[in-house]
Amino acid sequence: MNRLQAIRPFGQRIWLDNLSRELLASGTLARLVEEDGIAGVTSNPTIFHKAIASDPRYQEDLAALKLRALDAEQCYEALVIPDIQAACDLLAPQYHASAGDDGYVSLEVSPLLANDAAGTLAAARRLWQAVARPNLMIKIPATAAGVDALRTLTREGVNVNITLLFSLPQVEAVWDGYLAGLQQRLEDGNDVKPVKAVASFFLSRVDSLLDAQLAPELQGKVAVALAKAAYARYRQRFHGAEFAALRAAGARPQYLLWASTGTKNAAYSDVLYVESLIGQETVNTVPDATLAAFRDHGAAAETLPRALEDAMMTLHRVGASGIDLAAVGDKLQQDGLKLFVESYQALLELTA
Repeated sequence: MNRLQAIRPFGQRIWLDNLSRELLASGTLARLVEEDGIAGVTSNPTIFHKAIASDPRYQEDLAALKLRALDAEQCYEALVIPDIQAACDLLAPQYHASAGDDGYVSLEVSPLLANDAAGTLAAARRLWQAVARPNLMIKIPATAAGVDALRTLTREGVNVNITLLFSLPQVEAVWDGYLAGLQQRLEDGNDVKPVKAVASFFLSRVDSLLDAQLAPELQGKVAVALAKAAYARYRQRFHGAEFAALRAAGARPQYLLWASTGTKNAAYSDVLYVESLIGQETVNTVPDATLAAFRDHGAAAETLPRALEDAMMTLHRVGASGIDLAAVGDKLQQDGLKLFVESYQALLELTA
């Protein structure tokens, strides 16, 4: 069996962290879906900046859009929404065959709105209506404003990929928002079954920041330990009494999605953040290089529930060394948001 396909029986889905007109037009994305079992796609401003800057397929459309007196953001959205729609259509058979569990494509709202709940809501609603596909996910950052928007969007039946999660308190806050939105939707008398959301927990950036501050035996282990701890909390919250009534009404848990899974330290396995975190009801969104590496030499096994005590001991030792992991998560979220903003501004310069 294809090594990537071998992950699927363990209840995890692999999404591709890339999208471009080239991937669509060449048939590459269709082949990845068919051969590797890719079950979703994520996009972001960095991905689209690279695509628009390098792929001549965009240039004629961009020139025509600039003649229509659109602003830079309108040009950008007009360029990429057809790509998002095409990817949604490609994955629609998986979406329907899985009754809405698989086959999603993520499109990010402007990160300039990260601390503006009302602005995020307006942008999310506009993009949701413009793409007009049930297997779209609106991607928003997990700031306080983003969590507020998540609650409202969930209540309205909009699928959300909430991103830039780096700590357990951040994940708990996101789940609080999602559950509150589902409960409000149910109380409104609306169907909770179609609503799907994921919580994107970033991995490699955690180890990249902390390794220099840690004893050698802890280096390269904190991100995986955090992910295992988050998954243990997921199991408690979504497979216990708290979610029981919503589950009975047909609501879906908010899966953890492992993001930033390309290994940045050459001393570590290039499939570290895939092999270590395979488990039920999770997603791993991987860049092309990591996808190719796992296809070549990755080993599929249900590793996520294993060694939880060791993971908790790792986190205890990190805390005992004087590192506040919640504060680290807040710093990484702010750093990540800054990078998102820089990428978005560069993208708007390209489409202005």
